[in-house]
Amino acid sequence: MIISRTPFRISFFGGGTDYPEWYNKNGGTVISTTINRYCYISLRNLPPYFDYKYSIRYSKREIVKKIENIEHPSVKACFKKFLNPNQSVELVHHADIPDKSGIGSSSSFTVGLINCLSYFDNQILSKKELAFKAIDIEQNVIKEAVGSQDQAIVSFGGFNKITFSKDKVFEVTPIPLNHKNQDTINQSIVLLFTGFTRYSSEVSKEQKKRISDNTDYLKKLTEITEEAYKMLSDQKKFSIKEFGKFLDQNWQVKKKLSSNISNKHIDKLYEKGMKLGAYGGKLLGAGSGGFMCFIVDKNKKNDFVKKFKLLHIPIKLDITGSQIVYYSQ
Repeated sequence: MIISRTPFRISFFGGGTDYPEWYNKNGGTVISTTINRYCYISLRNLPPYFDYKYSIRYSKREIVKKIENIEHPSVKACFKKFLNPNQSVELVHHADIPDKSGIGSSSSFTVGLINCLSYFDNQILSKKELAFKAIDIEQNVIKEAVGSQDQAIVSFGGFNKITFSKDKVFEVTPIPLNHKNQDTINQSIVLLFTGFTRYSSEVSKEQKKRISDNTDYLKKLTEITEEAYKMLSDQKKFSIKEFGKFLDQNWQVKKKLSSNISNKHIDKLYEKGMKLGAYGGKLLGAGSGGFMCFIVDKNKKNDFVKKFKLLHIPIKLDITGSQIVYYSQ
């Protein structure tokens, strides 16, 4: 049996510039972090006396004899590409947070699955190889309308600036937070569930269609990301209040990329957070639902959460990427 543990992520800045349709011509820059909430995937050989070859458990259970009959798109694609056709396997998925909520769950699933399958085949992939293979599966095989940051950040782990250039080339630069500044972020970040979920690829389709019309907005997002990076990476200039302000600037631009990123309900929630004293925030992921993130005064965090009256998920920054946490032949 093999078990992988892959973190979920929060994308703070630059989301939208990580689509290949944009960065292949213009480059792209994002700032993201992994968090201490995870996706777990276990994979084991099935004994030969079952009358099926593949058992897959996630929010539903699939029992099939052929890979072609698997409904889960990522499992089907990954099994086709990375699993020996003579093998019979059982896959079980567990997660700390529900999917379709803006924290990179689909990419965490794909990265964790590929990590398991590589060990299953006695291969150990580098973090970059793992990310590239997940990007290929999601963008080229199952044709999801997704960017490239999620696969990279959950493969590498940590609080990073990720730059994209032509041919899906990317570089991951860790942001050098000292313990004091990291603790300040952990104590100031608030993750709230808006009350509804959505398929990120569906929300992203309009964004991708509008890339040529959004040139000025995407360039502005890159500028904000670079300015935020300068502040975050300078231990002396670091300011949690400025971090929040940059998030607010990013959100005000980001929601202009598509009409379905925000809506009246989300706008009201964000306005409520700002009235309660948040320095800034944003809706996570592609938009339209899921989790909302705020940066608040750490001394007022408990009062902020209490007054908001939405489901609060306590989180901390995490430095690990996808890992194999159990391996037994």
